[in-house]
Amino acid sequence: NITNGLFNTSLYAEYGFTDKLTGILYFPFFSRNLINNQVSGTTGEIIKDGEALNAIGDADLGLKYGLTKPGAKIAVSATLRLGLPLGTSVGGSENNLQTGDGEFNQLVQMDAGTSFGSSEQPMYANISVGVNNRTNDFSDELRFGAEVGVGLAAKKLWLIARLAAIQSLKNGKLASEINSTSIFANNAEIISIGGEINYYATEQMGISVGLTAPISGKIIFAAPAYSVGVFYDM
Repeated sequence: NITNGLFNTSLYAEYGFTDKLTGILYFPFFSRNLINNQVSGTTGEIIKDGEALNAIGDADLGLKYGLTKPGAKIAVSATLRLGLPLGTSVGGSENNLQTGDGEFNQLVQMDAGTSFGSSEQPMYANISVGVNNRTNDFSDELRFGAEVGVGLAAKKLWLIARLAAIQSLKNGKLASEINSTSIFANNAEIISIGGEINYYATEQMGISVGLTAPISGKIIFAAPAYSVGVFYDM
């Protein structure tokens, strides 16, 4: 079988303009979509050469607005996130390599979160629901998420668990009708679980390691996704 992968090197940033309004940026400034060599399991010969596409990926630009007063027991916010089609949607010798899906989408999301625990061991929980409007004959989506986090070791270590789901409304073209590889395919659906470890090496800087894996889905890469990064807390 042909195997492939997608690697993103990206910048993610949030900045609070006020105590209610926050700007959000996600920018994959280097994205690599590759198809590995197809090798015969009998002879070990290369049946088909692999290839790769290097480009920028699709970016997100958003605003989050707090609907409750700062310090409220349950914090509620609304987010508008725009998906900018900056990536390459057609590439490679067979036009099946992509770093983006080529469509402009608008996600409207509501979040509700709360903090609890103690000053020595703070905890928080958040749930979200959103509607993602997509263009270029892609189906719109419903998105759901839940997240729980706990701070340990005098808040130097944060452990986070996540659950996420995407449900297609199937009001666009079939996946086979749109030129897309599996990770950018139309009508993809998924339920995934994930975990993340964040460690503060200094008061403001640290490292982050994460793992996300699908537990069910349709038209997806049924494989885990790994991430590692460095963060700066202003």
